[in-house]
Amino acid sequence: MISSRSLLFVPATSERKIDKAYLSGADGVILDLEDAVAISEKLSARAAIAQIVAKPRALPTWVRVNASTTPYCYSDILAVCVPGIFGVVLPKVESAEEIRMIDWVMTQLEATRELPQGGITLTGIVETARGLEAVAEIAKSSRRLRRLIFGAVDLAADLGIDLEDGAGATAQARFAIACASRAAGIAAPMDTAFTNIKDLEALRATSIRARGLGYRGKCCIHPAQVEVVNAVFTPSAEDVSQARRIVAAFEAAERSGLAAVSIDGFMIDYPVADKARQLLARVAGE
Repeated sequence: MISSRSLLFVPATSERKIDKAYLSGADGVILDLEDAVAISEKLSARAAIAQIVAKPRALPTWVRVNASTTPYCYSDILAVCVPGIFGVVLPKVESAEEIRMIDWVMTQLEATRELPQGGITLTGIVETARGLEAVAEIAKSSRRLRRLIFGAVDLAADLGIDLEDGAGATAQARFAIACASRAAGIAAPMDTAFTNIKDLEALRATSIRARGLGYRGKCCIHPAQVEVVNAVFTPSAEDVSQARRIVAAFEAAERSGLAAVSIDGFMIDYPVADKARQLLARVAGE
């Protein structure tokens, strides 16, 4: 199984939307305590988390808490480090110190609540200029940090840039996050949510661009987006077949003492073979 191609955000205040999210076909659900919840509703949303995850769920559950600079974050962390939570999503991360601070709090809660140490994962959203500048340090800040998410909407607001400039500033930000993730040895990042929930063709196009920049999944904000995102980030049968041909041909060449071989007019060497092996490993769920 290919994990986390799609993570669907849903307000923690809407029972109807929550139930639909777990039936959406997404690879995971992110219960949102941040942007999707009004300030007046944050207390009740936080209190609902334990009850939501107490029910048997077919998908893993993350919770997006409020940013560490807000007065809500600490109480959010206290409320969400409970059995049934797969991970915490921390928005607006701007330093490695933030990640380590949240990690420390989570570690203390796991110890006092007799939860597996390090069992609740941490995902950081990079969505400000300061966060982007520090992304290399953020990516390697903690073993609990498993993945980064690119937050384009907040970054565009922070920088005053065009959100639709997919080939310009936002593409550079995407690539910087992908490079930092790879260098730190964490999972490939998740792409930002696409805000136009009706334009599925544009969603497909931006998902393909993100895949080309090293992303292996995309956040969703509506169940209708899930099928498109899953399709883009699932290697096709043709891709898998070609990867198998490449690996088989290259291994045969190696046994003959060669470091390169031609397939269909294209030269296959170690980097190409390694890329094919990586694709096959993802399909196998390794």
